[in-house]
Amino acid sequence: MDVQGTVAAGFEPVKDAFVRNFDVLGERGAAVAVYQDGRKVVDLWGGTRDVDGTEPWVMDTAQIVRSATKGIAASVLLLLHQRGQVDLDAPVGTYWPEFKANGKERVLVRHLLAHRAGVPVLDRPLTPAEAADPVLGAAAVAAQAPAWEPGSTHGYHAQTYSWLLGELVGRVTGRTLGRWVAEQMAEPLGLDFWIGLPDDESHRADRVGPVDPPAAGPALKTRPKPAVSEAYRDPASLTRRAFGAIDPLPDENRPAYRAAELPASNGISTARGLARAYAAMIGDVEGGHRLFAPATLTLARTEESAGPDKVLVVNTRFGLGFMLHGPSCPLLAPGSFGHPGRGGSLGFADPESGIGFGYVTNGLQKGVTADPRAQALVRAVRSAVTG
Repeated sequence: MDVQGTVAAGFEPVKDAFVRNFDVLGERGAAVAVYQDGRKVVDLWGGTRDVDGTEPWVMDTAQIVRSATKGIAASVLLLLHQRGQVDLDAPVGTYWPEFKANGKERVLVRHLLAHRAGVPVLDRPLTPAEAADPVLGAAAVAAQAPAWEPGSTHGYHAQTYSWLLGELVGRVTGRTLGRWVAEQMAEPLGLDFWIGLPDDESHRADRVGPVDPPAAGPALKTRPKPAVSEAYRDPASLTRRAFGAIDPLPDENRPAYRAAELPASNGISTARGLARAYAAMIGDVEGGHRLFAPATLTLARTEESAGPDKVLVVNTRFGLGFMLHGPSCPLLAPGSFGHPGRGGSLGFADPESGIGFGYVTNGLQKGVTADPRAQALVRAVRSAVTG
């Protein structure tokens, strides 16, 4: 595999792992980037731009990162809180009165971020066209009765996170969440990251698609637990209904889908964009400023939800909008926070080591939170920073 890019001294294991992903783990086209203490130390790419094509992945190739978008979307709410515009302990209905319908009067802003709001499903799923309409999406979640007593437990809001956070940001700022990210984060920091891909950047993102994982071997544990498999098979389960809140599933390669703003699932990014965003959450970066004040950083990685997830049917840990390090989502170290994307992508930060990490791929495998290719890269980063 002809891998392009640069690796700083000491981070050579990351390049070795990246090459091995193509040789052994079924990679088609991908990129990985790592910042340490605000300085870029890994910037690698390889394979093809199109999951089944022949044109090479180039330095500025970007791809859809699915739920890795959620971490960037959550950072918007935390930054609004940092600026005094949002009270995390206020009822959502304070900002969005219509949301109080059907027993949701006591849902707090922090409940939305920590997947405790109780509205991961819709009684009537939205079509892809409806899902792309922020007015219809917001109206659907505002009218939805909760699946559990809000705040009492947690379950992954796979799709409804888009309209929950998007509408709240719109009510508070008068801007869409994607526009806020563009103006307040991407432009000042020079991030190649979009929620709502502009027409003039559409040439940078090529086709993604499913790929089969390699045959399971001694180092690959790819078989899910029976309860997880059953939850994904059962049309009535919260799992199927949460991931099926948009039905039929949208074509992620359509320009109309990529141009829509779905903060749960359709961010487009380079690996560099993800890594730099997370690096900026924990410190100053080259040519940019720090995003999170110390108190905000504490909020991001303080556990809000832990234990059996009513949607993912495994134990998960969440801070305010970010997945936290644990068996279901291994990150670099116990203090790490970030978010994976179903199928492979991953972005996270680790304040103790000063690491900001981003990985994007066009070959989407079946895993939700712990893709073996991303995990191989995380292990390599860990070996580099621990010696």
